[in-house]
Amino acid sequence: MSNYDLKDKVALVTGASRGIGRQIAIHLAQCGAKVIVNYCGSKEAADEVVDTIKAGGGTAESMQCDVSDFVQTQNMTEKITEKYGKVDILVNNAGVTRDNLMIKMSEDDFDLVVTTNLKGAFNTIRHLYRNFIKLKSGKIINISSVSGVMGNAGQANYSASKAGVIGLTKSLARELASRNICVNAIAPGFVETDMTNRLPQSTQESARNMIPLKKFGKPEDIAEMVAFLASEKADYITGQVICVDGGMSI
Repeated sequence: MSNYDLKDKVALVTGASRGIGRQIAIHLAQCGAKVIVNYCGSKEAADEVVDTIKAGGGTAESMQCDVSDFVQTQNMTEKITEKYGKVDILVNNAGVTRDNLMIKMSEDDFDLVVTTNLKGAFNTIRHLYRNFIKLKSGKIINISSVSGVMGNAGQANYSASKAGVIGLTKSLARELASRNICVNAIAPGFVETDMTNRLPQSTQESARNMIPLKKFGKPEDIAEMVAFLASEKADYITGQVICVDGGMSI
C-alpha cells in the first residue's frame, strides 16, 4: 500500500476494532498518524489493533465510546483533545446493520441503525467542530455505503442512514470549506469482512454477479482511499462521494 505522509497528525477512527475500521486505523498509523482506535464493545479486538500498530512502530491507543450517545462522544473527544492537543483526521466508520423487509422491520431496528450510523457521525463532528475551526485545517471522512447511493431491498434503515451520511457530508463540506477543512464520503461496495463472509455462498455469488469487476473488495481498498483523502494530496477535494465498489453503482 502507498505511504502518504501523515506524520504529526492525530486521527480518530470510530468502529475501528474490526473489518474496514481496523484496516483504516492500521494504514493511517503506517502513514505516521497517531491513531485513536474507537470501539463500542470489543475491547480485546480494539487492543489487538493497537498491538498490531505498535508492533509496526506506530502510535495508537484504544478508547471505548458508543458514538450514538451524545454525552459519551463529548467525553471521548474532550479526552482526546486534552491528551493530544488536537484531532486532524476524523474517520466516521462505526456502523451496524439490522436488515429486514420494511413490513417486518421493528421501530427499534430502524432507530438503532439510524442512531449509530448517522447520528454517530453527527455526534463526533459536532464535538470536534471547534477543534477543526481552531486548526483551520483538517479532514473529515465519512464511511457511507453503496446502499446509500443505490438503495437496497431489505435495507431501508441502513440505506437511509448511509444516504443521510452523504447529505451530512455535502452540507458540512460547504459549511467548512472557508476554514480549509475538507469533508468527503467513501461508499464501499461489497468488501471481504466477517459480515460478508457470514453470507450464504449463494448470496455471495449473486452479489459478485452484480459487480462489473466480479469480485469483492478488500478492507485495504477502503483504507487506501481514506489515507489519500486524509493526506495533503487531497487538499482540493471536498464534498465528494467516492464509490469504492468495483463498479457496482455505475
